[in-house]
Amino acid sequence: MNARPPQAADVRAIAAQALARIVHGESLRTAFAASSGKLADARDRALLSSLLHEGARWWLRYDAALDRLLERPLREREAQVHALAVLGLVQLDVLRLPEYAAVAATVEAARALRKPKFAGLVNALLRRWLRERDSLIAQLDADPLTRSAHPAWLLEALRADWPEQADAIVAANNAQAPLWLRVNRRRVRRDDLLARLTAAGVEAQADTRLEHAIVLAQSADVTRLPGYAEGEFSVQDGAAQFAAGLLDLADGQRVLDACAAPGGKSAHILESAQVKLVALDADARRLPRVAENFSRLGVASDVRAGNAAEPAAWWDGRPFDRILIDAPCSASGIVRRQPDIKLHRRADDIPRLVAEQARILDALWPLLGKGGRLVYATCSVLAEENARQIARALARHGDARIAAAAPDGWHRPEQGGAQNLPGERGMDGFYYAVLEKVH
Repeated sequence: MNARPPQAADVRAIAAQALARIVHGESLRTAFAASSGKLADARDRALLSSLLHEGARWWLRYDAALDRLLERPLREREAQVHALAVLGLVQLDVLRLPEYAAVAATVEAARALRKPKFAGLVNALLRRWLRERDSLIAQLDADPLTRSAHPAWLLEALRADWPEQADAIVAANNAQAPLWLRVNRRRVRRDDLLARLTAAGVEAQADTRLEHAIVLAQSADVTRLPGYAEGEFSVQDGAAQFAAGLLDLADGQRVLDACAAPGGKSAHILESAQVKLVALDADARRLPRVAENFSRLGVASDVRAGNAAEPAAWWDGRPFDRILIDAPCSASGIVRRQPDIKLHRRADDIPRLVAEQARILDALWPLLGKGGRLVYATCSVLAEENARQIARALARHGDARIAAAAPDGWHRPEQGGAQNLPGERGMDGFYYAVLEKVH
């Protein structure tokens, strides 16, 4: 006998279970991967993805709304019911799903969670929200934290570093990110891939600033797109696609990608020139994914597990012509793409990350040959990780100078480098600094 197909309530129950884990520290990516396998229908998986992304994105706002709707807080052991109630508000206020269907399915999801005694509470909360929505929204909007759905430390950092752009950054963080593809020039011409996508009913266009970039109008299951299985493209935001060009690659060069996993920038390097690449990452568990990406794209390199800050354990003593440091960072520039960053990142993470970035820079600078080029990159918008980090590195290394190379139109901090802010040019928040060894 065939199993009963998942119902609308089941998808919401699965989402509530996953969101509760996300709020308590599990990454959104891990939670979705663990939960989506329970759903065979692509539409159900898409709804699950939407619920988790918007639930994490707006948690700080609608969790505060629950405080106003509940007479007393839910107990800690009712984390799934708590998450389900937040998802109910998100469906009504963010996703704008039909009210009757959203309420009915969310109430039924309480029963699917085997919490039938909370079904009435969930129903009452959502009905009260609908009755008092204008008043409750006014209360939430009166507080900058609940209006923005950003933690206080991040909001303060954005205002300190980008006072004129902070509101725009917040708005971009709270919007859905477009889907960018990078065409594998060794496999297909961009125009040909665009034609295949269009023929398949996918709305896509070529980006005018990046030779091999395509932007999709809507999110999609990339594994089902034409050309994916054949290795004709990778998923990579437009801002990240500048890295290979800034390296100024030429055939025969020795190149190090020091923080390579999951391999997107390494693959782009290998697609761009016939170089001898070492793809290094400190987390050996992530290297199989790098190898899988390389295999699909038809490229190959020396893939190694190793700590970039401790080269004695993996370096063979021969200098590199080019080094890419895609540094571990706060990821504050990709909040729109990974909204669980709002829930997981803490203010005291920043000094630790800044120290780690400095250790990597100092450890790898001696590995760069004379006349060589090092590209430092982060997906952060925080000056302490970016321009100030580079200013300190230049002060420590007298044989380093910062090159003028930068993507057109990006912000140019006084200390050097180039910064794109979230949403600008449709891209993620990203920082680059190009350093050259002069003697």
